[in-house]
Amino acid sequence: MYKIYTMAHEEIYIVDGYRTPFAKFNTDLQDEPVHALGVSPSKHLFLETEVDPSMVDEVIFGCCNQPGNTLGNVSRLISLRSNVPESVPAVTVHRNCASGFEAITYAFDKAQSNKGDVFLVGGVESMSRAPFLFNQDAVKKFTSLSRSRSLIAKVKNAASFRPSDFSPEVSLKLALTDSYCDMNMGETAELLAREYNISRQEQDEFAAWSHEKANKNKSNLAEEISPYYLSNDNCINSYNGKVITNDNGVRTDSTASKLGKLRTVFDRTGTVTAGNASQVTDGGAALLIMTKAGLKKTGCKPLAQIVDYAYSGCDPKRMGLGPVHAINKLPIKLKNMNLIEVNEAFAAQVIACQKELDIPADKLNVNGGAIALGHPLAASGARLALTLSKELKRQNLKQGVASLCVGGGQGGALWIRSI
Repeated sequence: MYKIYTMAHEEIYIVDGYRTPFAKFNTDLQDEPVHALGVSPSKHLFLETEVDPSMVDEVIFGCCNQPGNTLGNVSRLISLRSNVPESVPAVTVHRNCASGFEAITYAFDKAQSNKGDVFLVGGVESMSRAPFLFNQDAVKKFTSLSRSRSLIAKVKNAASFRPSDFSPEVSLKLALTDSYCDMNMGETAELLAREYNISRQEQDEFAAWSHEKANKNKSNLAEEISPYYLSNDNCINSYNGKVITNDNGVRTDSTASKLGKLRTVFDRTGTVTAGNASQVTDGGAALLIMTKAGLKKTGCKPLAQIVDYAYSGCDPKRMGLGPVHAINKLPIKLKNMNLIEVNEAFAAQVIACQKELDIPADKLNVNGGAIALGHPLAASGARLALTLSKELKRQNLKQGVASLCVGGGQGGALWIRSI
């Protein structure tokens, strides 16, 4: 049985939001500092809403894999670079793939506790710039070498290195592997595919469907994208004249037949491929969250209300079912939801959730999902909330749920009502 929590009393609103175009790993955004992926949509958001950054009470962003050149509080950098006053606090949060959700719900709780009325929230991820990690023996040798004072000591320490010391681990690979159950995220999807009898054909058809919807509804997605101006030499105030305006992972020619020719990645006899899994992606998203007092202070009109949220733990080996557990903790009947967003970490994972929750296909990810758009970990939760809010408004629908699975065995869900 799930414990159903009492709904909050203070009404909390999403005013608006924007995101960067999502770019595949090592493509358009590969050289951009991770904080710049939050600054760009934040500045655009302030411009479009005409909200003065000085009105913000706190800045909260999620980030999972912080590149070595931006170690520390990424949210603070985003805040200052977005012209939010130095006196305004900022915090970076981390709940793996739900970090963007965590930023939103952290602001929600703060607003409920009268700790602020205007919050800038979101998520950023530069998967292209995830650091490489040396093993501990290599680290000790590098440390000894750096501390060597004499030439003899330097030569002696340099001679201690072995070829294996120059083979660092990719932190991104480690981040996508659960150290508790020792399974890669793709292996957890393979497990669900077997347990729910989800065929390779079903997964490929779902993936092609995601691309089809994203292509068909490009104009809808364009409404949430702010242009991204590429920088010179990692200086976000020095533009090189190139502008990115569209997600670059959406395929116009994707079919189940073509996807069926791809090799499996995680299990030689399995069904999960790069084509029916989410794309490794760079990107960021920013939203303004306000109370009624915040709306009055800024003169803004809300886009949607965050009615409630829920997080849940689950079996790490079956982390893909996280949305099922989280949604079941919300005080709702899913059949009463007009639209449902489930992050497409893997086609097998979403199909398993769809079967468990009996989600009608015409309500699910109507503009496509992460298989087509990409999954920049910490940014995805913020993107889901933004996409759902705008789509409910566009279709003049009442309410919906956004949800995602979380590596390590968790799920998150947001109940959103259109205004």
